[in-house]
Amino acid sequence: MSPPRLPGLPRLFVFGWGGVGAALGRRLKAEGWAVSATARSEGAAAALAAEGVQDVDVADPGALAAAAGAADAVLVTAPPDDGGCPGLAALAPALRAGEARPWIGYLSTTGVYGDHGGRWVFEQTPTAPQSAEAHRRVAAETAWSALAAETGATLAIFRLPGLYGPGRSALDRVRAGDARRLVRPGQVFSRLHLGDAATAIATAIARPRAGAVFNLCDDLPAPSADVTAHAARLLGLPVPPEEPVDLSTLSVPARRFWSENKRVSNALAKAELGWRPAFPTYREGLAAILAAQGR
Repeated sequence: MSPPRLPGLPRLFVFGWGGVGAALGRRLKAEGWAVSATARSEGAAAALAAEGVQDVDVADPGALAAAAGAADAVLVTAPPDDGGCPGLAALAPALRAGEARPWIGYLSTTGVYGDHGGRWVFEQTPTAPQSAEAHRRVAAETAWSALAAETGATLAIFRLPGLYGPGRSALDRVRAGDARRLVRPGQVFSRLHLGDAATAIATAIARPRAGAVFNLCDDLPAPSADVTAHAARLLGLPVPPEEPVDLSTLSVPARRFWSENKRVSNALAKAELGWRPAFPTYREGLAAILAAQGR
């Protein structure tokens, strides 16, 4: 079903509702935006409808074209696969053919930087992807940049680290009893609360700059073992023991995760957008999640 254009009402179209897409959609809806998003099944469409979000059939080119054409802002969250970015494949024809030039946000990953031995990386740091997934992200960034240049659309690329929030944090893993405190000397990871991601992207929509690339992360790169220990203490549960990392025993995704060590700077997003994370470290983020759960 294609969403109608509502006069005077700003409209967001999200390709891939997901964590960040949902967080942004809910935020902008509360600010008076009309929100539509792709749905792959009747169940997904019903879930969107329950939130007051217009569903768009991802398999219907006409509906996708109408949604993109009606939107003031488009956020693409779906990850690329071997065939490229599904959002670009689905929306490029409409963006090339239509007169509308919406703001477009593309969610990428800080994995495009590869491993830097714990050193800081910035938006101008050359990409050096190590995994197949990160190579696909770089290719998707390049393809979206080319489409924006071709059509005159305003594109912003957001490079995200590991995301956490209600229902997807160290608190849940500790409660479930399957949290591990893996330790590798000098290893740190950047992370970001979903709410802070949504705030940054909403601010970028309000302050558009063509060709913008932003690292979005909190202020404290930290070992994952520290996050797990803090979560356990907040819950009043035993802190899991430290375990040295043995890459040979890890799954392929986990091995990839532990093979890259870098500190990601959020200085550009702060300077240009005036954005500050509400949860500058995992400590504030986990405390807020726990408080919202009544603990």
